[in-house]
Amino acid sequence: MVDVDDERGILFPRRLPTFHRVPAPSSLAAVVRWFWIPRWRLAPGESSRQEILPYPASNLVVQGEGATLSGPTTRASQRDLTGHGWAVGMLLRPAGVAALHADPQSLRDVEVPFDAPDLVRDVSTAMAGEEPDAARHDAVAVCGTWLAGRVGRPDPNAMLANAMEEKIEADPDIVRVDDLAQALHVSSRTVQRLARRYVGLPPLAVIRRYRLQESAQRLREDPSLTVAQTAADLGYADHAHLTRDFRRVLGMTPHAYRHAQR
Repeated sequence: MVDVDDERGILFPRRLPTFHRVPAPSSLAAVVRWFWIPRWRLAPGESSRQEILPYPASNLVVQGEGATLSGPTTRASQRDLTGHGWAVGMLLRPAGVAALHADPQSLRDVEVPFDAPDLVRDVSTAMAGEEPDAARHDAVAVCGTWLAGRVGRPDPNAMLANAMEEKIEADPDIVRVDDLAQALHVSSRTVQRLARRYVGLPPLAVIRRYRLQESAQRLREDPSLTVAQTAADLGYADHAHLTRDFRRVLGMTPHAYRHAQR
């Protein structure tokens, strides 16, 4: 079950515009994790910087000007919002991105146009509705219908890639590729191949991203939790390793990140 209230990946939740995550219907749960829908309306000259530690996954994003496919990232990302607007994003499961793009590795750290004019038109019409809840509902329904017609039934390898993602997220004791291979009852080479074909990142990078997301969330939400305890709970050798990961990906230390929440 997807916890749409989970704020992992959102580095500064208080700075978000109106933002909703909508779980995928069961019929699409193998290809999309959830739909995410921000809306914003800012005064002239005002801007809002959104800083995200993305999931190790790809997103299909629809806005009024078109659709894009964003690949997995190796760093935190940011976007400055101005004026007013909206977006309807789909956080894709491994099986989902593989159905839409032949080589997820080529999408790493890039965002490319995605040719889906009918989807853009119909989502734009839905989001133009005057009642926000109804507009979101209609936009998600449009995306769901489009995905159902575009993405076929995932094959066994795609479903194994989904299981790999689920294992990594659910089990903090998985800190090495060998741990993951053992949990899936496959070889390390198979894990490497699945991550390359269905995610676009090495499996160790996927593991580290989930651990770093959870570390950031814990440090943000529990002021009593020490960096050392967070590192120990999530399988880091020591707090120095966690601090290095923070600096490399977020550009700041865990202490600086916690301070920035105030």
